[in-house]
Amino acid sequence: MQELQSWVGCRLGVCNSRSAERNLGKGNSQFLFAHFHGPVALTLYQGPAAVEGSAEGVGPQTGWHSPAHSVRHGISLGWVFPSIHMRTYVGCFTHDSRERTLKGAVFYDLRKMTVTHCQEACAERAYSYAGLAYGAECYCGNSLPAAAAKPEECNIECKGEKGSVCGGVNRLSVYGVEELRAPARRSEWANVIYRGCFRAPENLTDTFPASLIQPNLTVEMCSEFCSKKEFPLAVIRGQECYCGYPTRRFPLREGTDGLRCSGAHNASRAPGGQDCLVYQTPVQDTRCTDRKFLTTKSKVFVALSSFPGAGNTWARHLIEHATGYYTGSYYFDGALYNKGFKGEKDHWRSRRTICVKTHESGKTEIEMFDSAILLIRNPYKSLMAEFNRKYAGHLGYATDRNWKSKEWPDFVNSYASWWASHVLEWLKYGKRLLVVHYEELKQSLIPKLKEMVEFLNVTVTEDRLLCVENNRDGNFKRSGAKQKNFEPFTQEMKDLINRYILTVDEALRGRNFSGLPREYVPR
Repeated sequence: MQELQSWVGCRLGVCNSRSAERNLGKGNSQFLFAHFHGPVALTLYQGPAAVEGSAEGVGPQTGWHSPAHSVRHGISLGWVFPSIHMRTYVGCFTHDSRERTLKGAVFYDLRKMTVTHCQEACAERAYSYAGLAYGAECYCGNSLPAAAAKPEECNIECKGEKGSVCGGVNRLSVYGVEELRAPARRSEWANVIYRGCFRAPENLTDTFPASLIQPNLTVEMCSEFCSKKEFPLAVIRGQECYCGYPTRRFPLREGTDGLRCSGAHNASRAPGGQDCLVYQTPVQDTRCTDRKFLTTKSKVFVALSSFPGAGNTWARHLIEHATGYYTGSYYFDGALYNKGFKGEKDHWRSRRTICVKTHESGKTEIEMFDSAILLIRNPYKSLMAEFNRKYAGHLGYATDRNWKSKEWPDFVNSYASWWASHVLEWLKYGKRLLVVHYEELKQSLIPKLKEMVEFLNVTVTEDRLLCVENNRDGNFKRSGAKQKNFEPFTQEMKDLINRYILTVDEALRGRNFSGLPREYVPR
């Protein structure tokens, strides 16, 4: 046990006990001091050795002690309690999707969630607390409410860690992460991203909820201040620091003339007057992270149809966060479900999701849907993305050995024709289609996402769309830094793919859709 400076006090129960027990530990001259309120409701203290009967030098708890038992960890009296994480455990709090206890970033791992995994994720994003619910959901934040739930109501084991508690039903187990943040401080600010130089809004104090005026202001000072306030943007103008979100008044659409801000990445050289520097903090924009199933069955059964590798998972991320509703799937992908796509486990014909992912292209399967968003991507990029997924999962990359093996040309020969037939069959049998090109969605996200949301007959606010744009990649996009930069396609492969491109382009124009983007043109 280590000496700690603060104490948890009454977070776990009412502190008016008439009795107390002490468990004096000789190692490192430290002890635990506990008030008991029934079998488990207690207040724990830890600190350096003191005169017997004194409660000085107390700090956060490191274990549980019951009057009827020696100190025990893990499962006690039928309830699950924190064990190895007691040193950082804060308490059990109420939690629901509408009134979250911790209002920062959200992460899911419905199979492998652990306390440490959640703590590290929150620490990396500059939060002070990590909370877990339902054994698998991780929430981050910087402030706690005064009221706590009964400790026994946090009773669900972590999915990936037996003996540790990860909240309960509408209950949140909260852990501190300050000790993890200290050694990670340097990498924490490495996650601060320069967004650019922008024209400042007319009234900054009305536009941004929090502000700070500081002589010799640095990027780190402003970013830390805004992170503590749980805002995703840090805006610097001279010695002024502002915190907030992208909004209609400050959408981050068009930066100012680069020459006016040249060399101003350092806060000490930040522009004044009409221009300001904008940085993305590690804090997640949470205005669009709430999602749920449809409360009534959808009257229109909509497909999100694409060839594999065309960005279907990314499009689902955008749609879910824009509409606030889960998307479904014709298949079941455990990896996606474990990362928060809860619609994966719902039956694809339940009509409880806003749309349903499918790669199917048979007449029978197509005609099951009333309408469809048809997502098309450059076949060269789609084939590489699907080959990566096949051999390395959703976020990984195939090895050099995979690319140089016979598997790659065989893959191209079979999948290139599927890329074309998928589009052609949906054009032929689809009842009502919205064609979306991956490249155009990537380049003009908000206008294209607006089209998709309107097609789904959902009304969303401009601020919610700006939030989606701020979280555009989510956790389901491969890092471009690791993308293979060699040319995997032989001339024979190119000739084959180019013929399919021309066929699909002609078919789209024949149905009065715009043709394929110019970058698809045979190379």
